[in-house]
Amino acid sequence: MRHTLPLAPQFYVTAPQPCPYLPRRMERKLFTALQGENAETLNDALSKQGFRRSQNVLYRPACADCNACLSARIRVADFKPSRSQRKAWNRNSDLKRQASSPWATEEQYALFRRYLDSRHANGGMADMDIFEFAAMVEETPVRSRVVEYSAPPEPGSRHRPLAAVSLTDILDDGLSMVYSFYEPDRARASVGSYVILDHVEIAREAGLPYVYLGYWVPGSPKMGYKSNFAALEIYKNGTWQDIGDPEDHSGETHPLSVAPIAEQVARITLPDTRPTKG
Repeated sequence: MRHTLPLAPQFYVTAPQPCPYLPRRMERKLFTALQGENAETLNDALSKQGFRRSQNVLYRPACADCNACLSARIRVADFKPSRSQRKAWNRNSDLKRQASSPWATEEQYALFRRYLDSRHANGGMADMDIFEFAAMVEETPVRSRVVEYSAPPEPGSRHRPLAAVSLTDILDDGLSMVYSFYEPDRARASVGSYVILDHVEIAREAGLPYVYLGYWVPGSPKMGYKSNFAALEIYKNGTWQDIGDPEDHSGETHPLSVAPIAEQVARITLPDTRPTKG
């Protein structure tokens, strides 16, 4: 028997589990498989509607009593770095960028482990082994790049050690920073902000209007840094809008801010992937 993929993507909901961002809350995700010849088209379309990619899955938070996870992106044309961000840029000017096809290395994984152990020791990725890490990087059905940032070599060595890495998707309207990590010893130099600033420059050079940063969560210290970037938009109530005053979004943690799952799915706009007639 020959099996074919469904013409329209099927959406599912995960079981509730503790929220990694806000205390005493439960998290659910709405997700669909990302596969087949139309994977890039679907990734482009759903990224514009607040979805994120993880390997071969597109997901968006769909919690029962909270709507705080808001997809965020920077408008490249309007972005101007703050004074502290200009300092971060200068402090990390010794880093060298190299972009390549998504391929995992032992050096990347060693840096990833140091990053997790230092900043997210109790997070959902804390137990990820090298094979799971390789799957995260390499299992992608869309245009992706691994962007590495290496530091100057130590005296007597020619090897430039990794200082930061970003797994980045190339969308039709921007760059999506799927996951990034960095050397914990460089945290005080704001290397994480530097990687975002450099992606803004990459997008500017490529003529791409946006850099997608993932989710900004009002009230979460882990995600607060994203609101420090100028020209930041959030996806809220089915549209992209300027973030404005971050304090204005605290109401997203109210139970009545959430639409039923069936209504959320009905509002999703899917790309037309039907073949054109010759």
